[in-house]
Amino acid sequence: MSELHLLTQAAGSFPVRQILTKRLKPDPKLFIGSGKVEEIRAIMLQEEVQIAIFNNALSPAQQRNLERSLERHVIDRTSLILDIFAQRAKSHIGQVQVELANVRYRLSRLVRAWSHLERQKGGIGLRGGPGETQMELDRRMLENRAKRLGSDLGKLQKQQATQRRHRAKRAVFSISIVGYTNAGKSTLFNALTKAGTYAADQLFATLDTTTRRLYLPEFGNAVISDTVGFIRELPHQLVEAFRATLDETVHADLLLHVVDAASLVREEQIDEVNKVLAEIGAQNIPVILVMNKIDQLPEYVGRGPELRYEKDGKISKVYLSARSGEGLELLRGVLATIAQETDKIRH
Repeated sequence: MSELHLLTQAAGSFPVRQILTKRLKPDPKLFIGSGKVEEIRAIMLQEEVQIAIFNNALSPAQQRNLERSLERHVIDRTSLILDIFAQRAKSHIGQVQVELANVRYRLSRLVRAWSHLERQKGGIGLRGGPGETQMELDRRMLENRAKRLGSDLGKLQKQQATQRRHRAKRAVFSISIVGYTNAGKSTLFNALTKAGTYAADQLFATLDTTTRRLYLPEFGNAVISDTVGFIRELPHQLVEAFRATLDETVHADLLLHVVDAASLVREEQIDEVNKVLAEIGAQNIPVILVMNKIDQLPEYVGRGPELRYEKDGKISKVYLSARSGEGLELLRGVLATIAQETDKIRH
C-alpha cells in the first residue's frame, strides 16, 4: 500500500485515505463487498474525493460497476502505471511504446457500455457498415491504431538492431542497468558516465533508455545503458510494448542489477526484477548485484573496499552509494575485470 501511495503521487494525485478489506475471493461484480462499496462511497462524498484507485487489476465489468456505485472515477493499478508512463515518456520511441500499451489496455476494457446507443446506420460518409454498433466501431478504430503503432515500433526496433549490430562488429562490451523502480539506476548511470540524465527520488523518474560511453581502467571503452525500472505486477501491456526499450537489456554482455539496499522489501524487489528478466529472455546474462544506498545503512559506512565485494558462484555483489560515490571505483574495477574476461573469450 505504501508503494501504491508513491505511485499515486507520481501520477500527480494526492492520496487522501487508504482503505483495506479482506475477502476469501474477489466479488465477480464489484471486486469488493457491497457494504465496503457503501463505506467508500460515504468517505468519498464526505471528503470530496474524486478518484478511487484499486491496488489490483479490475475486470472491465468490475470497473464499470464500481463507477456506477461510487459515482466517481475508478482506476486500477494497471491503469495507474500506464498513466504515469504516458506522462513521463519523452523520446519518440518511448511515446510510441506507451501509446501502444494504452491502446491494448483500452481494447481489453471494451465492454458493452454503449447500451444507450442503438445500432449505427450505414451509408455513404458514415463510419462502419450497416448495423455496426458503437462498441464495434471503437474496437475497429483501436485495432487499426494498434496496427499502425506496431508498425512504427517495428521500424524503430530495426534502427536499434542496426546500431547493436554495428557495436557487435566492433566487439564493444555492453552493460545494461536494470532494477526495481527508484533503486537508484539513473543516479548510478550519472555517477559512472557524468551523463546528467534526469534522476529523482520518485517511481519511474526515467522511462527512456539512454546509452553512453564508459571508460573502464585497464580495459578501455564500453557502452552502458540506463533502462526503465521494473515494479511488482508490471502490466503485461507495458512489458510487450516496451520490447524495443528492453531489447537493450536482452542483448547486453552484462547486467548491473541495482538494488535499494536500504529497502525493507529488497529481496521481494530482487525477485520481481528477476521475473521480468525471465519474461523478456534475459535470465541467462551475467549479473552483478549492485547493493546501492549503503550510505543509509550504518553497518556499511566507512568500510574498506575489500569488505564491499562478494562473490557467490555466478553472482557478484558490490556494495556502494551512487549518491555519495562510495564504492564506485570498486565497481569500475569489477566491470573492467569482467570486460577483459569477456574480450578473451571473444578472441
